[in-house]
Amino acid sequence: MTQAIAYLAFNGNCAEAMRFYERALDAKLEVLMSGADSPMAEQIPKESAHRILHARLALPGGGTLFGGDCPTNVPYEGIKGVSITLDFASVAAAEKAFNALASGGQVTMPMQPAFWAKRWGMLIDKFGTPWIVNGEPVPL
Repeated sequence: MTQAIAYLAFNGNCAEAMRFYERALDAKLEVLMSGADSPMAEQIPKESAHRILHARLALPGGGTLFGGDCPTNVPYEGIKGVSITLDFASVAAAEKAFNALASGGQVTMPMQPAFWAKRWGMLIDKFGTPWIVNGEPVPL
């Protein structure tokens, strides 16, 4: 089965972001590998060795989220033109995740009813990642 997996880019704060998502989403951080800890350590410039080369977060229910820090020689422009969407079976679970992700961030659309979910909302977290959170999606 083909799966689409979001790979989030960060500017030196990937480890902090992925630990935040682990707590906020009741997930499990399975991989957090710096350049220095990777099989490519000899090829990584010393000034970038501490940056996260690859992170993998296992979400409850089987989803996955990847992340890493941009190389220092690549201009970081933030995350643009995409939102990470989370569907929760219950409104309570959706609101819990929404509130946790919104901590220190900006709510762009408060949780409210919609035709596709009993409740939904949008936010940009403190790391600049845009999220859409749905609680009890409704079949269309």
